[in-house]
Amino acid sequence: MTVTLFELSLYSGALLILFLTPGPVWVALIARSLSGGFHAAWPLALGVVLGDILWPLVAILGVSWITSEFDNFMSVLRWVAVVVFVVMGWTLISNADKSLGSDSRLTRPGMWAGFVAGVAVILGNPKAILFYMGVLPGFFDVSAITKPDIVAIVFVSIAVPLFGNLGLAIFIDRARRLLTSQTALRRINLSAGVMLIGVGLVIAVT
Repeated sequence: MTVTLFELSLYSGALLILFLTPGPVWVALIARSLSGGFHAAWPLALGVVLGDILWPLVAILGVSWITSEFDNFMSVLRWVAVVVFVVMGWTLISNADKSLGSDSRLTRPGMWAGFVAGVAVILGNPKAILFYMGVLPGFFDVSAITKPDIVAIVFVSIAVPLFGNLGLAIFIDRARRLLTSQTALRRINLSAGVMLIGVGLVIAVT
């Protein structure tokens, strides 16, 4: 294995920064978490894994090799991206006054629907595409890479976003439960009320 732990650590850090930058995956994950909780969100996170396997492999194996085997590959990929983004843009414009959860394919119930949404979002995510195709080769010497290296890189590419997405889904699910629980809301209101009274008393005596 030619890839070092230091290189993998740097790459993991870059992936973490990529995850922390809001994008289409965040929008889809938040939408499903708000509409159906963690149960609705985790299949989407698994769907995203497919893209996190595909894009590093494409970057490592090289777009040049793919284009030599399939002459029109890049042209087809470019026009597919154009269609996807035009449709997504038009959908957002035509539903600009609707809430995130209304009439949205992202929040369609069911595990399979969530998984498909995850695959669609990651394959059409320009942030992920640019990162893997443009940045990944800068972390590793792709010309000297071995099969164990590829396995390690793909594993890291899966693990960091997956745990991040699942963590985000759990956080949103807990917040959603908190805000929809009468007991929790009562405690929040009581605590806030006590603090407000306290602030008022402090103002009165100072």
